[in-house]
Amino acid sequence: MSGNILVIEDDQDMCDLLTAGLSRRSFSVTTYTSGTKGLDAVDLHTTDVVLADINLPDMNGLDICTSIVADLPDIPVIIMTAFGSMDTAIAAIRAGAYDFVTKPLDLDILTMSLKRAVRYRNLQQTVKKLSNAAKQPLHFDNLLGESPAMEKLFTQLSRIADSEASLLITGESGSGKELVARAVHTHSRRKNNPLITINCAAMPGQLLESELFGHKKGAFTDAGAYNKGLFLEADGGTLFLDEVGEIPLDLQPKLLRALEERCVRPVGGTTERPFNVRIIAATNRDLESAVEDGLFREDLFYRLNVIQLEMPPLRSRGTDILLLARKFVKHFSLKQSKAVTGIADSAAAKLLDYSWPGNVRELRNAIEHAVALTCFEKILPEDLPEKIRLFKNEYILVGDQDPMEMISMEEMERRYIMHVLKTTGGNRTLTSRILQVDRKTLYRKLQRYEEQKKL
Repeated sequence: MSGNILVIEDDQDMCDLLTAGLSRRSFSVTTYTSGTKGLDAVDLHTTDVVLADINLPDMNGLDICTSIVADLPDIPVIIMTAFGSMDTAIAAIRAGAYDFVTKPLDLDILTMSLKRAVRYRNLQQTVKKLSNAAKQPLHFDNLLGESPAMEKLFTQLSRIADSEASLLITGESGSGKELVARAVHTHSRRKNNPLITINCAAMPGQLLESELFGHKKGAFTDAGAYNKGLFLEADGGTLFLDEVGEIPLDLQPKLLRALEERCVRPVGGTTERPFNVRIIAATNRDLESAVEDGLFREDLFYRLNVIQLEMPPLRSRGTDILLLARKFVKHFSLKQSKAVTGIADSAAAKLLDYSWPGNVRELRNAIEHAVALTCFEKILPEDLPEKIRLFKNEYILVGDQDPMEMISMEEMERRYIMHVLKTTGGNRTLTSRILQVDRKTLYRKLQRYEEQKKL
């Protein structure tokens, strides 16, 4: 449709004529024969242009125009008049009318005026959206980005931050999962209480158990003093279990029981103590696949995965790469006392082409490297690490024009599946979601490929 036109005209025959004529020109037309009722029906969300007669039984068209301009200034008003005098035209423009047309109406002239008014209305809406977007921060605490993936993440964060439900943050290593956890805590009702973080992959099972649940003095060798444990340290706040997928299988039942009962018993102790914490967990592992492989308890997975947030990999965030890179340039130029002010276009192209398997952490390292090496105000391609400078995108080749070189449909499927699996960092759940196939079907295919490699 060309636009939604609201007509206020006391002559029903004229209303019918306008409806028929403008509908043929792709406008959606609604008519009212009363000025009061027409004015009440004007809606910012459904009306693009108001077309009003100057003379109405219950009110003046100029008064309608003045009222709309005052309350809904984004909606243009076109005044119809049978008199066509200069005084009427001037009065209409002074009242805030977008345009005026004279009766008898020429539908072609009216159509041109309406189309201009609709374009004006659309332009006003676009400017307002851009203005509002410019006022919105492109960050959520220390998280920075303006890509659709990050906008979606920021929206999710604003909705769930104040929840008490357990949160599981998934994503590749280096993508910023800990920043998400800190942002959630900062915007929660627990923000004035501690955020305690533990990397579950950084210590062996027995030590991890002692760190989480605490221990009594003498509970084991080297237990020379009482340790209350991180669940109680975080009481009233948030406990962040980073790399939760690395918790040993034999420790998982105790963690599950603690989360269900909201009580902990220290190692070597006989009494339980209650705790009040929100659990945020993060992992770069495919926990659903780990559950199916028997490496992670299904009941614990569902206890942790009440709400799930997926941190997008850097390669899927488009120009966020440059947004982050410029932030790091500013940071490291100050830290290293160097006058580096930006990134040359040729270097920026290299950053955008690279696949960033190490995500934001790798980008930060690359910019620190480049700032240290550059001799100029802007980072050049030769300042970047070699693997970024020499990187070339890989493409899936299916053969050339020689029939003898072409591949089978099965081989093409295998190549694409392996390409997607590599792109997702080996995440079979995400791969199956992208391919829109059942995980079990994907597992069977991958198992067959492995068997074929052994032949």
